[in-house]
Amino acid sequence: MERMDVKRGANVGEGFSPPELPRRKPNRLPFEVYRSGGPFFLTASVRGRRRAFSSSEAVACCLSALRETADKQGLGISEYCFMPDHVHLLVVAPDGADVMAFMQRFKQASGFACNRLLGEKGPFWQRSYYDHVLRREEDLESVRGYINENPVRAGLVEVPEEYPFSGSFVAGREG
Repeated sequence: MERMDVKRGANVGEGFSPPELPRRKPNRLPFEVYRSGGPFFLTASVRGRRRAFSSSEAVACCLSALRETADKQGLGISEYCFMPDHVHLLVVAPDGADVMAFMQRFKQASGFACNRLLGEKGPFWQRSYYDHVLRREEDLESVRGYINENPVRAGLVEVPEEYPFSGSFVAGREG
């Protein structure tokens, strides 16, 4: 067996450089995108994918927090749909409005209220959320259709109009 001499004072692993690992895609877009205005498609899931929104009381609790947070942040909620374990939002933000801050405040307020209502403790929502910035009018209509058809695809109703936990905060379309 060959003996390797190690110089005194040398660091173990000196000269070793780990292989280049693929970088994980950042979870969020650059900050300025969230303040640039326009439509955003957002999806947040209940922690552990619990079916918290099977209860109309929990949906009402979250709707109240959603309306209040959107009003305070100056955002429009063009579409919303509370599925049993997640929520889809189509948010329209004016220039300068902070969509990240909106989601943080909405999740905090609704999570606190829903936990109190349901007698739960700990985080209500999963840590992060899905976001997508919409760029073209046809994208807006496509996302609106996706949100409205979600309960049908999930087998909860036959037609979107039958689903009680979706709607809009745009005048004349309140759900």
